[in-house]
Amino acid sequence: MGIIGWIVLGLIVGALAKAIMPGKDGGGILVTMLLGVVGAFVGGLIGNWIFGVGIDRFWSLSTWILAVVGSLIVLGVYRAIIGRKSVTRG
Repeated sequence: MGIIGWIVLGLIVGALAKAIMPGKDGGGILVTMLLGVVGAFVGGLIGNWIFGVGIDRFWSLSTWILAVVGSLIVLGVYRAIIGRKSVTRG
């Protein structure tokens, strides 16, 4: 799958991850979609590493599942880091 396919997939699954894990994010939908692009990459790495299946075909169900799982992981890590930074100590 080409770079344009990765970006489109990431933007879509970023929006899906936001719908699955609603909540306040510091950067809004744009940051969530960019995290989706990173998450699609992470999902591809995890799928390749654990299952031997990567993100290589745009219309494959395994591609979409791995990309959504990766996006949820990245979004969760992002929220954990941002949530920790927003806590003030006095």
